[in-house]
Amino acid sequence: MPDSADSQITGRYLVLLEDDAVAEGTRAMNRVAGLRMASTADAAPAATAAEVLGGADGLVLHELGVAVVTAAADQADVLTREAGESGPIALVESERRVRALGSAAPAPAREQVDESTFTWGLQAIGAPPSSATGAGVRLAVLDTGFDVDHPDFAGRNVVTSSFIEGESVQDGHGHGTHCIGTSCGPRNPDTGPGYGVAYECDIYAGKVLSNEGSGDDGGILAGISWAIANGCRVVSMSLGADVEPGTPHSEVYERVARRAMARGTVIIAAAGNASNRPSMVAPVGHPANCPSIMAVGAIDVQRAVASFSSGSVDPGGQVDVVGPGVDVYSSWLMPQRYNTISGTSMATPHAAGVAALLGQRFPQADPWELWARLGQSARRLDLPSTAVGAGLVQAP
Repeated sequence: MPDSADSQITGRYLVLLEDDAVAEGTRAMNRVAGLRMASTADAAPAATAAEVLGGADGLVLHELGVAVVTAAADQADVLTREAGESGPIALVESERRVRALGSAAPAPAREQVDESTFTWGLQAIGAPPSSATGAGVRLAVLDTGFDVDHPDFAGRNVVTSSFIEGESVQDGHGHGTHCIGTSCGPRNPDTGPGYGVAYECDIYAGKVLSNEGSGDDGGILAGISWAIANGCRVVSMSLGADVEPGTPHSEVYERVARRAMARGTVIIAAAGNASNRPSMVAPVGHPANCPSIMAVGAIDVQRAVASFSSGSVDPGGQVDVVGPGVDVYSSWLMPQRYNTISGTSMATPHAAGVAALLGQRFPQADPWELWARLGQSARRLDLPSTAVGAGLVQAP
């Protein structure tokens, strides 16, 4: 069952500023609520969040036009009233906690697939025969970080940054390393099957979830801002929070996703693992339920919907496409090196990897075109669109 709404709230606030009104909005937060704000626009490239804040009440993510603030209830009320006055403050939302969406209980495999050369997931999306490699495309995976010493990634172009205070980008959980492996890992490792989709892309590993697998909206948004600033064409997010049926999507994330699109970046996120099919289908979770964030559901080796995969529930967000998400083999923390787990978290990097392949194949394509091509080229499945969207993503 979804966590209670109260348990998902951190006590901080997200303040969305109107387009091209970041400086004016920053001044307004100080003027009407007495909030002292720091900005990523003034920060050194390698500065930590604590260094940027420097004792301020909040941080303005300049690339996104969003502020993450610590405010008393009366200050939040003032900001909310100001948002209704047609000024530079567009809206105010409570910040939510999010978590990694992997390691759901796998469905029993009823069909064997030869994985001696490539994983069943790569085979299902048609990656092995494709000539696309992802070369020259920057793909950001925002998750629990990355095992920077993993031997399968030696010699790869990997850029890292941590948005978790007190933790380096080194993955202490495993989820992020697994997702990076699926989206960006090798096709010909020195042991085991090939498991990576865009195996020559540039990897941007952003740690937005802690070693315990949890985080908050502020860290996620900071990671998105970092990815946009670094020119990443694809952002993969195997994370989120469950929502109750009828819960509206976050308008802050929706506006952020549109702004990301305008800057050349498409955001792809896990639909969620809250269902218990066939008896209960849970709605697509936060933030994948935003219309401008591509939501990815999961299928198993038989092309059946994974029992845990969240779906399109009216009113609510919708599943746009699906990817392999049950018993997915990929990289893991050393010395274990590999692991097989399940979740819409595992389906999402398959879709993000295909987006990177499409980005290489169509270098002039904008994010909306990449989105359209992902859907148009998907393999149609004999399943309801509420469960699988346009179908199973396919490599170009």
